Amino acid sequence: MSRPVFFTFILLLFLCVDVKAQNYYAYVAAESEDEVHLIHFDAESKKVEIAKTIPVGRYPAENDGPHGMTVSPDGKYWFVSIAHGNPYGWLAKYKTGSDELIGTVDLGLFPATMEISEQTGLLYVVNFNLHGEMEPSSVMVVDYESMDVLDEIETGIMPHGSRMNSSGTRKYHVSMMTDELIEINTTGMSVERRLSLGKNAMGMEMGSMGNMDHSSMGHGHMEHNPVEKPTWVDPHPTKPLVYIAGNGSDEIIEVHTDNWEITRRFNSGKAPYNLEVSPDGKLLVVSYKGEAATGIWDLESGSELAKIPSTRKVTHGVTVTPDSKFAFITVEGIGGEPGSVEIIDLEKRELVDYVETGKQAGGIYFWKQVN
Repeated sequence: MSRPVFFTFILLLFLCVDVKAQNYYAYVAAESEDEVHLIHFDAESKKVEIAKTIPVGRYPAENDGPHGMTVSPDGKYWFVSIAHGNPYGWLAKYKTGSDELIGTVDLGLFPATMEISEQTGLLYVVNFNLHGEMEPSSVMVVDYESMDVLDEIETGIMPHGSRMNSSGTRKYHVSMMTDELIEINTTGMSVERRLSLGKNAMGMEMGSMGNMDHSSMGHGHMEHNPVEKPTWVDPHPTKPLVYIAGNGSDEIIEVHTDNWEITRRFNSGKAPYNLEVSPDGKLLVVSYKGEAATGIWDLESGSELAKIPSTRKVTHGVTVTPDSKFAFITVEGIGGEPGSVEIIDLEKRELVDYVETGKQAGGIYFWKQVN
């Protein structure tokens, strides 16, 4: 065998072994079953399966509603926010691998999405607050090692999707009923800036506003007539940009965080709900809750590359694998239908496989890739 042919053979063998070794794992909450599933996808066989089902919740006779998911930066623990409680929701901590319950802590009304800052080592969770009066809710700061609440930061009305920048110094979340993007300084544990997402958007520096009351910041007209109804935000991994799902206005909104201004708006599919930027920064994957589909966007051009129909209705959560090759999508289903997790090949832009889960599959967070 000649040397060029030999080296070509070795390279092909290496590539085949690499593909075979790719196994991906994510945690998914089934909100109407009080279950969390560990999802396994094998890139060689192109098959996805439920590797394990973990019961969660405190009240066997009631639906506690697991909602948001996250995993610690070292991959040793996973966390689920339990939306319903008596009267408040709570946070549960489990050990990855054994899925042993380690501890719990009570939170506010309907705790939803969350993430851990690598800068502070603390967990930040929004209280969505579906109940009672339309009033500002909060973000709770939790020491996830001791499972103690350290602080509660007042924020907008019905805050939902929340994600950290890559350094963990800033936490971004959106407020559905005030049409706002809100930035929290994770070290100072305070709201630093607010940005109205309306067509005449104007950013606000909190530090220059003193103790100005929320009612004087233009919230009144938005509380009762939100237009954008933002449901999710995700920062770009390397650029000072965040992307927001305008669930009510059928658009994706791009915000430049250095200039604190809206730079682009993309007309999207119906009712975008969750979204995530691929780790390589090239693509944006968006779940369209209103039309049972997933959109794949090219961020440089701002164009939608593909719209992939879901296996059933009410598309929900999105997570992208660290190598930017695949997206995991949760689909709630309707009525008594089971939920599902779909695997989308981002290079081929097609559905690879799906697996049925407990009812109302929602929150999802990537755990690990095994090579």
